Amino acid sequence: MPRSDVTMARPSRSVALLWIAALLVMLLTARLGFWQLDRAAQKLALQAQMQQRAMLPTLAQADLPQSAEAAAQQYYRRVALQGRWLGQHTVYLDNRQMNARPGFFVVTPLLLADGTALLVQRGWVARDFIDRTRLAPVVTPDGTVQVLGRLAPAPSKLLQLGGLDSGSIRQNLDPEAFALEIQQPLRPGSVQQTDDSGAPVPAQLPADGLLRQWPAPAVDLGKHHGYAFQWFSLCALIAGLVVWFLVLRPRLLTRKLSARPPSS
Repeated sequence: MPRSDVTMARPSRSVALLWIAALLVMLLTARLGFWQLDRAAQKLALQAQMQQRAMLPTLAQADLPQSAEAAAQQYYRRVALQGRWLGQHTVYLDNRQMNARPGFFVVTPLLLADGTALLVQRGWVARDFIDRTRLAPVVTPDGTVQVLGRLAPAPSKLLQLGGLDSGSIRQNLDPEAFALEIQQPLRPGSVQQTDDSGAPVPAQLPADGLLRQWPAPAVDLGKHHGYAFQWFSLCALIAGLVVWFLVLRPRLLTRKLSARPPSS
């Protein structure tokens, strides 16, 4: 191949690679933007489902679901339970926030009359920033108690790099493993306990000292829309750079070179 042909082939190959890389990055950033919009739509749909099921009659304890599939059909319905706290198995889930404050979700199994138990997300308590192992006392009455709340999935899991999977303080709680650990059958899902007064923001903390202002799923829609805007903006920026450096600028340089008078 003549030297001139080799010289022309190399820039053409480089430009092709640049086009491919730019298109791949544009597709990726656009996909991430649409994914954030999908996440926002999913949370809106979940919020609507929660509001719809909250209007249904309170689910009787005898009608509590027995399987995971049945539980998913009843999530976010109100329930009124009677049972006995298994306070010795109370777990503090770390790195949980309520009202933008870090702390613990307090989870205690509630033993029902039929011998099964149900995980109850009792509420949130602040952490001690000097000594994280110093846990705030939580009042756990003995004997039969009444618990008002709503059915919900098991406590959400956070990224765990290791440790914090046993003892009172944990990062996450796996219901199946926990049932084996405490040697107690657990019903699927959990219950998010609500304030007995029914007020969205109680005037004072309940007697057990736990905060129960559970966040709505759609409360952070602005975050997803903001991320989507960032990804779409990055996609548009890459598209603009591609058009400038691979289309417009070469044409301008070609015109400028062709407009030069021939050297004598």
